[in-house]
Amino acid sequence: MKSRRSFLLKTGLSALAFAVPKIESFSGGSPKKFAAIRPVQDGPVLKVALMGLGSYAARVADAMQSCKRAKITGLISGTPSKLESWSKKYAVPEANCYNYETYHQIKDNPDIDAVYVITPNALHKPHALGVAAAGKHVICEKPMSINAKDAREMVGFCEKAGVHLLIGYRMHFEGNTLKVVNMRRDGAFGEIKFFQGLSGFRIGDPNQWRLNAELAGGGAMMDIGIYSINGARYMVGEEPIWVTAQEVKTDPVKFKEGVDETITFQMGFPSGVVASCLSTYSMNYLDKFFLNGTNGYAEMQPSTGYGPIKGRTHQWPLDEPHVTHQTTQMDEMAAIILDGKKASIPVDGEEGLKDMVIIDAIYKAVKTGGKVNLV
Repeated sequence: MKSRRSFLLKTGLSALAFAVPKIESFSGGSPKKFAAIRPVQDGPVLKVALMGLGSYAARVADAMQSCKRAKITGLISGTPSKLESWSKKYAVPEANCYNYETYHQIKDNPDIDAVYVITPNALHKPHALGVAAAGKHVICEKPMSINAKDAREMVGFCEKAGVHLLIGYRMHFEGNTLKVVNMRRDGAFGEIKFFQGLSGFRIGDPNQWRLNAELAGGGAMMDIGIYSINGARYMVGEEPIWVTAQEVKTDPVKFKEGVDETITFQMGFPSGVVASCLSTYSMNYLDKFFLNGTNGYAEMQPSTGYGPIKGRTHQWPLDEPHVTHQTTQMDEMAAIILDGKKASIPVDGEEGLKDMVIIDAIYKAVKTGGKVNLV
């Protein structure tokens, strides 16, 4: 397994050399006031290839069976047995199955409109660029890269290629999340004063790629901490202007150099709002958002899990019906790509880049022990 991952990393990075030359060119009222999301309209179906057939891809694939606007039409994996079993399970023709050395051939395949990149973090950039060079739209799992520099290159490359770059922010389409965001936008909470985001769980297998600095680009922050970063931004409705951060590592054997175990971090916003957050791989039951304003509050727990999302505001419980997040995400992304629909909370490459800039700053703050300005 380790050798296959090394091969993936090498072949993924080598895709850059192949790909780059290809591009030329509120206070009261009824809860109904805060409708969560406009339904996706009927229309053409987005033909999607899944790249990287791991556990999360399996979740996405199963969820897509209920999609109205997105369908699995291609598979990309370095494991022949997965290609065989997945092609049978999801009725994907053998001709639409590729490995990491041949996936560039999707350029000539009209059965594929977009590729959902669900490979290890360090491979997101080379794989996304390879897909874009083939003229296909890119849906990339978060974090979109391992640093802001790579994220900027991804955004620019996809723009030049004339393809969409969307990031897998499933919470941006979740009903209760959107209800809270819409309440905040309509002034239901008054002046926002504080946000708290707790994101963490106890990670298992010490040999998994998420604990490999080379493949993950970090540790808990890259995997789970990004939820509190992104959540703070859409819950507060501003972009942070500074960060501070502190790291605690209790198990240096499991969490080696470059792999963060626990980081507490703070973000300051232009209005004076402060976000206090925690990212960890060593504690369970940490999936909570709390937004406080002069006229009210919103509390969500769980706030970013696979669902259902639960919580309440100062006015009423959060009770939007649960729909599998990835089903909604893929239908909404199909509407963005095919219909030009605008997401209520952006899910484009620029949105992903903003999170990467903040993550870079948090890691810098951990090392320096000081405040890192973002503007």
